[in-house]
Amino acid sequence: MAKALGMIETRGLIGSIEAADSMLKAADVRLVKQEQIDAALVTVVVEGDVSAVQAAVETGAMAAARVGELISTLVIPNPDPGMIKLAKRNESKKQELKRTSSKGHLVEGKETVVKESNSRASEKTKATKPKKAE
Repeated sequence: MAKALGMIETRGLIGSIEAADSMLKAADVRLVKQEQIDAALVTVVVEGDVSAVQAAVETGAMAAARVGELISTLVIPNPDPGMIKLAKRNESKKQELKRTSSKGHLVEGKETVVKESNSRASEKTKATKPKKAE
């Protein structure tokens, strides 16, 4: 049977949870991921047979609109293998990038780590600079 990917994007977490729950109960689909895209945009991705994904997305869209704000839906029948890899991009990459700084703060991504280490270096430089004699 043909595979398909289905996506629902909502504004707010509650709508996305309701959509995901309804999709999983309505048809034989598998939840691939739920990803927070922006401050309020959340995308839910499911996969399964084409007809099951279409039914699940329709049901999930109605549920999301009932309790929150539905932004858009998409069903991709027979997606290209590259598209499947993109949609299934593992959350472990995000987990790898999350680190805890020495101060106990959560730091995300390499850029933040570099910024934090640069700010520490500048603090040390300021602390060790001899003051000008007047």
